Amino acid sequence: MKLFKILLLVVCISPIMNAQNDTINLKEVLVTSTNRIDLPFDETSRTIAIISSEQIQKSAAQNVADLLQHFAGIDVRKRGVDGMQSDLYIRGGSFDQTLVLIDGVKMDDAQTGHHLMNAMISLSTIERIEIIKGPAARIYGQNAFTGAVNIVTKKLDKNAVKANFSIGSFENYRIGVGLTKVSQNSGFQFYFDKQQSDGYRFNTDFDNLGIYLKGFIGKFQLLSFFNERKFGANGFYANPNFKDQYEETQTSLVALTTDYFADNLKITPRIYWRRNQDMYLFLRHNPPYYRNMHISNKVGAEVNTSYQSDYGTTGFGIDINKVSLESNNLGAHNRLAITSFLEHRFELLDAKLDITPGIAVSYYDDFGTKAFPGIDVGYKITHQLKTYANMGYTYRVPTYTDLYYKSSIEQGNPNLKPESALSEELGITYFNKNINFNLALFNRNSDNLIDWTKDNLTDKWQSRNFSEVTTKGFESSVDYQFKWVDYTQKLNLSYTYIDDSIKDLNVAYTRYSINSMKNQFNAQLLTQFLPFLSQQIAYKYAERANGENYNVVDAKLMATFKQVELFMAANNIFDEIYTETNLVPMPKSNFMFGIKYSK
Repeated sequence: MKLFKILLLVVCISPIMNAQNDTINLKEVLVTSTNRIDLPFDETSRTIAIISSEQIQKSAAQNVADLLQHFAGIDVRKRGVDGMQSDLYIRGGSFDQTLVLIDGVKMDDAQTGHHLMNAMISLSTIERIEIIKGPAARIYGQNAFTGAVNIVTKKLDKNAVKANFSIGSFENYRIGVGLTKVSQNSGFQFYFDKQQSDGYRFNTDFDNLGIYLKGFIGKFQLLSFFNERKFGANGFYANPNFKDQYEETQTSLVALTTDYFADNLKITPRIYWRRNQDMYLFLRHNPPYYRNMHISNKVGAEVNTSYQSDYGTTGFGIDINKVSLESNNLGAHNRLAITSFLEHRFELLDAKLDITPGIAVSYYDDFGTKAFPGIDVGYKITHQLKTYANMGYTYRVPTYTDLYYKSSIEQGNPNLKPESALSEELGITYFNKNINFNLALFNRNSDNLIDWTKDNLTDKWQSRNFSEVTTKGFESSVDYQFKWVDYTQKLNLSYTYIDDSIKDLNVAYTRYSINSMKNQFNAQLLTQFLPFLSQQIAYKYAERANGENYNVVDAKLMATFKQVELFMAANNIFDEIYTETNLVPMPKSNFMFGIKYSK
């Protein structure tokens, strides 16, 4: 087995030489994260990372959680194999401070940010992923406290049939089938995904089901999906000694969108409904002992507009949604939220200088009205070199778990105040024929951050506000591509440093927020030397604020023969022993072998 791992590594990092120029086409991508003002990637004045369809296809990752963890500033804390129960952090924020969108539809959950990654759709349905870092509340509202991830699904542009089957370690198997049919005025895309595993240790088995449907009739577009996850949760939430926990979640979305155009005006109305159901058992085979059932619904309507004039581009939007929760633990609650957005992009000095001031104003019937002003500024030093800066206020109201959760070891706090912060960023980016480089420095001064704390080991965990937390750091990434033996080779390197400073900390223990990824280094190498064979290797080094650190290496070999693709993915090749959250040990080396058919 050791020899096999070494051979796999050698294949993936074979010597590379005779570099030739090639074109990085990332700058041609139209970034749709803003919902109102769409810009080419190289015109933005923020730190935005794009994960392309090619990167997704050739990555060793088999799910969104594993894919995201290899990019600068992203901290994905998993509790199991294949992304089971994962939490998403951006630049040291908490999982409740990060927003996920799918085609611009916000997937936040009022019960808890733990459910954010339950909404992840199959990689087979994703065209690209846009990661926006820093203060994003001006664009999305309160949940985008430290950043947002927008998943853009595949376009319906041609008929297609897809099927895949894979099998791997821990009795892990996965099957997926998809069909796309398109005519002149209508079309649909359907995808079914099923995955099961016995788990990599006691009570970590899982059974996942995903159903995805996207379609259009004329100008109306439909996006819908249903995800169900059933999994053993050995030590996922409580003390690691409690090994019999179990959870089932169901997440669904239905969104209907259309576009209207009139001269220089674009209007995009949308209605949507997101539902999440969460059932948790403390003892899997004794449900009456302790059982939580939570059902949350979010129904909303939004309108986003953009207008082109001689003075620049104006974006305006309004989102009205009603959230409801029914829970045997948290009780019954309702929340009405109304958020309006306004921003305008000025281009001066022959379009070398861009200035985009904006503001979001949100009303909550239980927390009142808050405003999030902000501004983006960018200057093109040359066609290839650009510097930028942005600043903005962010805000997050407590989740219902923060406010009302209770158990034998935890107690919510109904007197919590909302979190708030002022964030700043300064960056520089460079594009060349074969290089994309970015460097960003960031600072965030937060007030009333919420975390679960206790003063003594025997106390209950209780949610509290901290007086002030300062988060500062920097991140850098470089994408380099070149040709060797007529094939394009790609290398991505990134590094992130984060430092948290807590003022007036008067508690002994904290659970989530104060264990940021202090140092993070990622390297991904994608190579091809034969017309049918490509390979990728991904390396990650992580060191947390408490000093814990680990190194993980993943790899993938992929052979393509016309309509058939064969692949082998290997994770944690060198059996690194590490945890990412709650002392849950991550699996040692594991493999997945698969075959895909597309026509």
